[in-house]
Amino acid sequence: MQVRQLGEAVINRIAAGEVIERPASVIKELVENAVDADATSIDVVTAAGGKTLMRVSDNGIGMQREDLLLAIRRHCTSKISNDDLFDIRSLGFRGEALPSIGSVARLAIQTRHAEDDHAWRIAVEGGTETPPVPAARTKGTQVEVRDLFFATPARLKFLKSDRAEAAAITEVVKRIALAYPEVGFSLSGADRQSQSWPVARGDDPRLARIAQVLGQEFVDNAMEIDAMREGVTLTGFAGLPTFHRGNAQQQFFYVNGRPVKDKLLLSGLRGAYADVLARDRHPVVVLFIDLDPALVDVNVHPAKADVRFRDPQLVRGLLVGAIKQALVQSGHRSSTSNAAVAMEAIRSGAVGAGARPHTGWSGSFQRSAGWDASAFRPHATAPAPHAGGFAEPAQAYSAALEEQGLAELVRPSADARAHEELAEENRTRLPLGAARAQVHETYIIAQTEDGVVIVDQHAAHERLVYERLKEALASKQVARQLLLIPEIIEMPEEDVGRLAERAADLEEVGLVLEPFGPGAIAVRETPAMLGDMDIRGLVTDLADELAEWDTATGLKEKLDHVAATMACHGSVRAGRRMRPQEMDALLRDMEATPLSGQCNHGRPTWVELKLSDIERLFGRK
Repeated sequence: MQVRQLGEAVINRIAAGEVIERPASVIKELVENAVDADATSIDVVTAAGGKTLMRVSDNGIGMQREDLLLAIRRHCTSKISNDDLFDIRSLGFRGEALPSIGSVARLAIQTRHAEDDHAWRIAVEGGTETPPVPAARTKGTQVEVRDLFFATPARLKFLKSDRAEAAAITEVVKRIALAYPEVGFSLSGADRQSQSWPVARGDDPRLARIAQVLGQEFVDNAMEIDAMREGVTLTGFAGLPTFHRGNAQQQFFYVNGRPVKDKLLLSGLRGAYADVLARDRHPVVVLFIDLDPALVDVNVHPAKADVRFRDPQLVRGLLVGAIKQALVQSGHRSSTSNAAVAMEAIRSGAVGAGARPHTGWSGSFQRSAGWDASAFRPHATAPAPHAGGFAEPAQAYSAALEEQGLAELVRPSADARAHEELAEENRTRLPLGAARAQVHETYIIAQTEDGVVIVDQHAAHERLVYERLKEALASKQVARQLLLIPEIIEMPEEDVGRLAERAADLEEVGLVLEPFGPGAIAVRETPAMLGDMDIRGLVTDLADELAEWDTATGLKEKLDHVAATMACHGSVRAGRRMRPQEMDALLRDMEATPLSGQCNHGRPTWVELKLSDIERLFGRK
């Protein structure tokens, strides 16, 4: 077999296949080059979704004639010092983008360095170069790409519509703009409406840029993230659980300023929101990870979208822990879009039709300036609520639980009993107000100082039970109760196998079971705090949950999934009538419980309507 060296043109086209997938790939490379050139203004112009024209202009440092000649040759770069591929401090560094683009399109570059009297222009068409010639241009660089893939027409068939390609370009520019608030960006062309993101100003330029790109609504509904562990820093903003989307398009991750789409980070994000967000909803985040370049490999793929961390579990743990801590610290902030969404649903009849609001209703509340929990606590030494646990409810609520066999869940505390003595006007000052009624044996209506709160009693209690279960798991003190007669449940053999395989994990959360023949499972012990419950429904649901586990799911996440399923089956059910004292006690527990705004499946536990909203409904305002 004869071995031969491929020609330069063929090599460039092979590289183009790796680097240049679509017009957005070209824009990404060119805009990153402009950022690396210290530009403070970058203008992008496109036509036909970038298929016929892409032009990127910047006011960066520019290039001299000799540098321009090398820029269109493979593996020529100014962005690596000492040939150290593990000390990458720039966005572009492989030196493949420009020659790859020139091999499949018509490429023209005009550039002027500050030390030169005039600019230089060079062109590459289908891999064929023309010598540099003098040109007229102010400081900076302009790269123009026309007729993408004219040299490889078969690849044109794989491109999407002009509209779809234009949208992909917009997404690329947005992602880069979020990371560089000190740079102004503009995006225009015959195929789009013009957009611009000027240099961000103010006390927090990064937050100002986020508002420019994602809108003020996200800023109003975001939690600030600032954490560090073993030299790895995580900063940015993560949306409240009540502010979510139907897809993951608004999840932005950056590693040392580089936009990435990393599976490890996406997995960690899902884990962080697992307790508070429905599976088909996605949080909105803008998160920046900064670490020593030697601890991350950005050279995994030519397009540089993937990275590889030296200690992936450290990074994932930092991400999950920081977001969960922020969720707890955010207390009971509400999504500011809540009232508007609820009002629109009422006006349009969407509530009656069972339609789902586009951003989710409020599952949390904003503590007003006058709210001070200590004012209602006569004992300064009363234990404060903490992550994974909650203040115990009043005696009336315990009596209600006892009726269902759930008395082991809680014990009345002095702090909780203090609320029973609150005057009427004081109870309405509390965030969730004073219970007024129960409708359809499912929803609690409470009055606050300036509005009305509607609580889903089952969803709310589900969260309380779940947090108590997690607290017991953390302390390894999940009490179990022995069933006098084991519950025998028939189910498919594959479900029996899954449950038997995870028997040790299930025992940690208080559920003891074993196979009972080829097509049945025997449940011998259950968590004592759940009391009398639907064991058959619980085990069936757990079998379905186990089918979705994979090797990447950590043990704690698995146990939390099991605890969430158990909490659902061991909570106050819709259809149960509650006394006023019980309803008030439930409200007080919710105020003291972390993440009480959402049930374990991400559904809201309560919705608030301000009095002004109600007055508008009736034409009073």
